Amino acid sequence: MNVLFLCTGNSCRSLISEALFNHLAPAGWRALSAGSQPTGKLNERALALLQRKGIPTEGYYSKSWEGLPVTPDIVVTVCASAAGETCPAYLGPVLRTHWGVEDPSHVTGTDDEIAAAFERAYAILRARIEAFLALPLDALQGDRAAFKAALDRIGTIATVVA
Repeated sequence: MNVLFLCTGNSCRSLISEALFNHLAPAGWRALSAGSQPTGKLNERALALLQRKGIPTEGYYSKSWEGLPVTPDIVVTVCASAAGETCPAYLGPVLRTHWGVEDPSHVTGTDDEIAAAFERAYAILRARIEAFLALPLDALQGDRAAFKAALDRIGTIATVVA
C-alpha cells in the first residue's frame, strides 16, 4: 500500500510525514510525498529535526504530484486550511483524508519559538501516523468507508508539546 502525503510546497510537513511514516511503517506500506506547487528544495529545519529524531532523510526531495513513480492508494493532505493555504485536491480514484497541520516554516519569532513550532508539527504528525499504523489495517483495507472514517478521525488528533 502506498500513502501519499500531499501539500502545496512539499518542503516541510509532507516531507516530515513521508520520512516518519517510512521509518515507522510495517513491511508492505510505503509513503511518498509531493506538492501541487513544489518549492524544489526541502526545508533545512525540517531535515535537521528529522535527523535529531534519528529518522533517515537520504533520498528525499521536493517533487510534484505529477509523475509519481506509483499511484497512491491513500492520499493524506497536511495543509492547514485555517492558515488560509490552498490545499491541493488530488484527482484520482484514491482514498482521501485531510490532516491539517500549521506550517512551522511560516512561523516568525525567536529561534526557540520557531523550533517549538517545528516540534509541535512533528508531534502532531507522529501521533497521527502512530494512530494510523495502530489501526487494524488488514481488516480496513476491505472496507473503504470504515477506513476513511478512521483516517478522518485521526486527522482530529492534536498533541501539544510542553
